[in-house]
Amino acid sequence: MRNVKSYKDLLIWKKGIELVKQVYLLTGSFPAEERFGLISQLRRAAVSVPSNMAEGQARKSSAEFVQFLSIAQGSLAELETQLIISCELGFSNQEGIAKSIGLIHEIQKMTHALKSKVS
Repeated sequence: MRNVKSYKDLLIWKKGIELVKQVYLLTGSFPAEERFGLISQLRRAAVSVPSNMAEGQARKSSAEFVQFLSIAQGSLAELETQLIISCELGFSNQEGIAKSIGLIHEIQKMTHALKSKVS
């Protein structure tokens, strides 16, 4: 963490940005009537992940950083749940969400490890 000058230096943040892009691409094919429903929820949860990582790192306090990483973990769980719901509703399929769920699991592991390191 000593070499980290900005949240942009964090691999976990970069993976969060990739997750956002995946979710935006995936939800682009959802029904238009879901624009203010599931599409909005999915996109907000995805954007919340790297946003909370950035805000926490920028605060410069280890305790605050861990708190914001915990919020990001909650957003990851929320996002995974919403992806499963989108599959159950027929807006996507297992193959369509598999890449995003794999990235969610990877980020969850990285977040847990980073919290341990920062604490």
